[in-house]
Amino acid sequence: MSRIKICGLRRPEDIAAVNEARPDYCGFIVEYPKSRRSIDRATLRELVRGLREEIVPVGVFVNAPKELVAELLEEGTIQIAQLHGQESQEYIQELKVLTEKPLIQAFSIKSKEDVERARESAADYILLDQGSGGTGKVFDWSLVGEVVRPYFLAGGLDVENLREAIGLLHPWAVDLSSSLEIDGIKNAGRICQAVEIVRMEETNDVKRKIWTARRTIYPRNADERSK
Repeated sequence: MSRIKICGLRRPEDIAAVNEARPDYCGFIVEYPKSRRSIDRATLRELVRGLREEIVPVGVFVNAPKELVAELLEEGTIQIAQLHGQESQEYIQELKVLTEKPLIQAFSIKSKEDVERARESAADYILLDQGSGGTGKVFDWSLVGEVVRPYFLAGGLDVENLREAIGLLHPWAVDLSSSLEIDGIKNAGRICQAVEIVRMEETNDVKRKIWTARRTIYPRNADERSK
């Protein structure tokens, strides 16, 4: 059963859109001026106050001071921190001394060696992406085959390939950003459509599991009902 994260929120209108669509997670790029989606900590706090309680706010950081990440986690502004730079395993271990809140480490996947590095991360979750994120491009999904720990799948996901990605890879969560924008602005309709696709796949997955269980317990009856 896959979950969904909508990333790169920066306006009150974006909050209204995710409150309507109700994804599992939403992401905010925090104080990284190189990204047009970056917001400062004051804006982050204001946006999160308007977020539905059941949606988990994720702060996305790029080589940020550990103290900033820990501060926003410990005060409850964000519930998870996503590390999307060149943070070392030492950085993660030191951050874990400052906070016990969950961490996601992002990896650019270009080779099996990249996948192996991701598998060995000290973070609670890993995120597999193409490039530095927000590129709208898909990486080679065949490289993911050996990953057995929970991971977020990112990179070029949109409403056209979302079903295929979930069906093939069964990630812990899918992560979308640029494909949900029109002219650089998050589009409420696209956000709702993406969440609906994931929820439909979730329902289908439950049905498949029930059917498999019935066939295991009552193999003859299940076969007869399928005729």
